[in-house]
Amino acid sequence: MPHHRLPESANFEHQIAGKKTHLVVLENNRGVRVALTDYGARIVGIQVPDKSGQLIDVVLGFNTINDYVHANEPYHGVTVGRFANRIANGRFTIDGETFYMQPNNGPNVLHGGANGFHTRVWDSRVVYLEKADFYYISTDGEEGFPGELSVMVKYRLTDNNELIISYRAETDKATVINLTNHAFFNLNGEGNSDVLNHVLQIHADKYLPVDEHQIPTGTLEAVAGTPFDFRETKPIMQDIAQANDQLAKGNGGFDHNYILNTELLGTKLPVATIISPLTGIRLDVLTTEPGLQLYTGNFLSGKDIGKQGKPYHKHGAFCLETQHFPDSPNQPEFPSTLLLPGQVFQSETTYRFSVEKSW
Repeated sequence: MPHHRLPESANFEHQIAGKKTHLVVLENNRGVRVALTDYGARIVGIQVPDKSGQLIDVVLGFNTINDYVHANEPYHGVTVGRFANRIANGRFTIDGETFYMQPNNGPNVLHGGANGFHTRVWDSRVVYLEKADFYYISTDGEEGFPGELSVMVKYRLTDNNELIISYRAETDKATVINLTNHAFFNLNGEGNSDVLNHVLQIHADKYLPVDEHQIPTGTLEAVAGTPFDFRETKPIMQDIAQANDQLAKGNGGFDHNYILNTELLGTKLPVATIISPLTGIRLDVLTTEPGLQLYTGNFLSGKDIGKQGKPYHKHGAFCLETQHFPDSPNQPEFPSTLLLPGQVFQSETTYRFSVEKSW
């Protein structure tokens, strides 16, 4: 019997805006299990073995669909869209036409707006035990974004303990797109203390400093000599409490986009690796995306009570969100997030789990 139980499927059978919701559980031949729901095409839990072989759920989340709907933190495990991260002042321009959105994060639009993809019930198709596909059609003008956007997110669990997330989208009008997954991880086990003991490596020489509204200033700053330097493995706690203007803007922690070293993108080599010394669980992140948002749960408040009945406090999780850069539609020197009719947006990110016995 797993040490951490995944939620009961019955607790996810519900209706939201007239659409039925479900829990889907993938399983590989090594006993790793991934729970997903069509509400937000989100990850509910991932059970992986620790160094003693015990299954540990390493993703924050809830036991019922109702808890997700009413959560203080709305982004647990979701597929974020239409545009992940922040767009300054809720506006951007395509071909001279300005599009306006309702800000939901101070003056910014965050994660696609208040009614972004995280609030939608996606259509789903489960293929065998190791695959689940989610589909959503975002209407023209939804949350202010132009174009009808057809989106597909595929989750695949391999026997190498990899969760591969593939994204695909097409539009009928010029639009902007930035998709990611917003799993909150704790490799100690969800709800089991904070993640400051985790050791992290990010293969990035530069990151994007932000202004007081957490919008990139446009400068690509070297990580060398700053708390943001994770080129060599180090504990998250090592520099997180430094007196640093950028850490203060992240509410006392990391909430910044790293510019990944391009030679690793789309390869079998990880762009980031993180390990819990407590459990020995290791997570490698592989991606085709140019950016990685490191977020250390600085806004978790203890208001949300998770699957084990434990509150999720500040620094109780980390996110490694593979994506294009924040505010790209307003910063033309950043890699483009424009999607035109006839083009196909494609992206892939892998979360690969293993165990470091030496810890």
